[in-house]
Amino acid sequence: MSIHNYTDIRIPIDLNNPAIVRNDELCIKCGACRRFCERDMAVGRLYDLESSSDNPICVHCGKCVNVCPLYSISERYDYQKVRKAILNSSKIVIFSFSPSDDFAEGKMAASLRALGADYVFDTRLARDLTIMEETSELLDRIVNKKRPLPQFASCCPAWVKFTETFYPKILPHLSTSKSPIGMQGPIIKTYFARRQGLDPVQIVNVAVTACTALKFEIRRKEMNVSSIVHDITGLRDMDYVITTRELAKGLKEEGIDVKGLKDSGCDSLMEDASGGGVILGNINPPGNFPDLSPVCGMEGIKSASLEIKGSPVRLALVQGIDNARSILEGLKAGKCDYDFIEVMACRDGCMSGGGQLISLLNHENPDIRAVYRKIYEKPLSPRGTDLLHSSYHSRYDDLGPRGIVEKHLVLED
Repeated sequence: MSIHNYTDIRIPIDLNNPAIVRNDELCIKCGACRRFCERDMAVGRLYDLESSSDNPICVHCGKCVNVCPLYSISERYDYQKVRKAILNSSKIVIFSFSPSDDFAEGKMAASLRALGADYVFDTRLARDLTIMEETSELLDRIVNKKRPLPQFASCCPAWVKFTETFYPKILPHLSTSKSPIGMQGPIIKTYFARRQGLDPVQIVNVAVTACTALKFEIRRKEMNVSSIVHDITGLRDMDYVITTRELAKGLKEEGIDVKGLKDSGCDSLMEDASGGGVILGNINPPGNFPDLSPVCGMEGIKSASLEIKGSPVRLALVQGIDNARSILEGLKAGKCDYDFIEVMACRDGCMSGGGQLISLLNHENPDIRAVYRKIYEKPLSPRGTDLLHSSYHSRYDDLGPRGIVEKHLVLED
């Protein structure tokens, strides 16, 4: 007998889920969470509790939080743990966030400093590192053909866990590049800690983001590069993820009036970065960038193409995990119309949270040039691969002996 109640109406949530929690007293059994999980994420209809040994399968997208009418489901609240670290004088609390626009960036940095941050970073550098590594990996697949095409992006941790669970045979197609948050953590606890003479054990890394799945990602066993570099058992790259909603709640609890704060800037990870960057292939992109506007917008699957050194490269942007299944089915049948595919679990993309506005293109970001010169040498270098890339593993066994409900979805050998 299942320990989870009303599973025909609502999604089951494990008590140890790192991203979301449910308050049963507030649940009105409306079914909104199950409908969304089954329709948009596909997760809710692809397994059964009997087969999974009563283990709820969750990719931690957190969209059930947004559709729950009475907030019975909410993100796991970690701000109080962050506050405890701030009040501990021996701890060095470092916040990282994704900027959206100049106004929001100044207020965000000021708000985090008002909370007691010792350092505040944006994630532009890590975001551009992700682009550099992922792009270099794609070029390597196209030119050297050592790994299969298409290449799927791996920035969305909900999508990554979905593939590990339901489509483990496509893992060779998944980029090994970490998400920006996955890259930001070890940069701070290795390079920045050494530069500033900080004890990495005392650093508390906190990411502010709209993505609840990152609460799961930072707990992955692969996200402990800092522990390996420093040979310190138990050292995590990123210690906490708090959502933008958590931040707003925390600011309210602390009585901080954001509007009344004077704008503040972010600290710099690279102390002497200067000049424009000539990075990928030792050439700057042309002034007339390819028009990739076809991949913008809110549609489920959008595509575009461009040429790289005379070879056509076909791109696709998929919003909503369920929309990716048609591509996966085509791949299963040996047919795929794309070379690079980015899948975002949320139909409205990452911008459904704080949003991210690229104010510096990565090929012109001076910090990118500096970080490769000082730390990683070049994209896909051995050191860069150790710190900026990850590995993924099949979670298919989580589904139990009966596997998934729609067995034909699994790619055949």
